[in-house]
Amino acid sequence: MKVVADLHIHSRFSRACSTRITPSALAASALEKGINLISTGDFLHNQWLTEIKQNLEPDKDTGLLKIKRSDNGVRFMLGTEVATFFWEKGKSKRVHTCIMIKNMENISQLREVLSKSGSLDIDGRPILSMSAAELVEKVISVERDAFIFPAHLWTPYFGALGETTGFDSIKEAYEDMEKYIYAYESGLSSDPKMNWMVSQLDKYALISNSDAHSLEKLGREANVFNVSKIEYNEIFKAIKDKDKAKFIRTIEFYPEEGKYHYDGHRQCNFSLKPGKSSDRICPVCKKPLVIGVMHRVMELADREEGYIPSGAIPYIHQIPLREIISFMINKGVGTQAVENKYKELINAFGTEFNVLTADPKSISKIDHDIAGAIEKMQKNEVKIDPGYDGVFGKFELL
Repeated sequence: MKVVADLHIHSRFSRACSTRITPSALAASALEKGINLISTGDFLHNQWLTEIKQNLEPDKDTGLLKIKRSDNGVRFMLGTEVATFFWEKGKSKRVHTCIMIKNMENISQLREVLSKSGSLDIDGRPILSMSAAELVEKVISVERDAFIFPAHLWTPYFGALGETTGFDSIKEAYEDMEKYIYAYESGLSSDPKMNWMVSQLDKYALISNSDAHSLEKLGREANVFNVSKIEYNEIFKAIKDKDKAKFIRTIEFYPEEGKYHYDGHRQCNFSLKPGKSSDRICPVCKKPLVIGVMHRVMELADREEGYIPSGAIPYIHQIPLREIISFMINKGVGTQAVENKYKELINAFGTEFNVLTADPKSISKIDHDIAGAIEKMQKNEVKIDPGYDGVFGKFELL
C-alpha cells in the first residue's frame, strides 16, 4: 500500500497559522494533495485537542485516527511540535522538536507532565522551559512508543544544528536521550544531497515534512512509503530501519527556495553565497549576517557534495502546483485565477502529486505552458534566486 505522509503540520492555534485549518479541512486538503497520512499537529493544545476528539475517531487497531462519519481514507497520526528554551554553558538554546504518539489516552498525563514547564494553551507550538533532553525523557516516560525527531534541523533560530542554537551534533543537543532519536527533519532550506555531506547524520533517517501553516502548504515536503498496512508501528519501523523497500523516497522543496538557504540580511536586501571563509558581517549595515543553512552544512561537512551514503533513501524535488501556476499566469498564488486552473488540473488528474509527476504531454492537453513548466521541474531545469533571512527564494521556469 502506497502511503504519502506529512508528519509535521500546525493547527490554527499556532502563531501565524490560517484560521481555515480544521480537522475536516485538513482531511479534504490532504486528499486533494494526494496525502493519505497526516499529523494532527498541536495535540497538546486543549482547544485543538477538543476538536480532534470531536471530529476524529480511532481507526481500529492501527494507532491512527480518521474523520468521523465521512471517512475519505485520510488517516491522522497524533503529532505536535514543541519549543524548548534552556541555558547551556551560559548560552541561551532554543530547539524545536516534533513528537508523534500512538495512544490518545496518554495525552492527559503528558499534558500534566509538560505543563509544569510552561503553558500548553497559549500557542499550538508550546514554549517550555526545559532542555531538549528533558523533553524527550518526559515524553518517553509517558509513551514508550513515541516517535521523536528534531524539527527543521538546520534552521538558524530553532533547529538543533542551526547557527543560533549552536549545537554541532544531535547527540550534543539531546545528550543521553539521543538514543531515542532515530530520525531528523531536514527542513525546507536543505535537501538530502546537502545532508549527505555530514557523515554524523548517516545513523539517522532523513524525513521531510511541510511544517504547514495553511491548508495550501500541505505536502510541500512529504515522505512516501510502501507498506502492507497504514499503521503507526509499521510507518515508524520503516523510518527507524531506513528500509528502502518500505521507505521509498522523500519529496523535497528545492532547498534554494527555502527562506534560510543563504546567508543574508532581509532589511538590507543583501544575500551571500556561503563559503567556509565567507564574511559574517553585512557590508550594508555592518551588523552580523543571519547565517543560513548552506553555511552551517558546510561548517559541519566532512564529505564533498555529491556523496551518497549506502542505504540512503532516494528523493525528488517538487514545486507546489499553485506556485507553478502563479508563476506561469503571472497572478498571485492566492488569486481566483490560480485556484481555477489548480482545480481544473486536479479534476483531470485526481491529486496534486499526480499532476506534478504526470507525463507533460498529458498535461499539455489542458495547458501547454504549465505542462512545459512541470517538465522543466521534472528535469530539475529550475533556476532559483536563493532565499535568505526569512525571504523565500524565487524560481524561474521560463
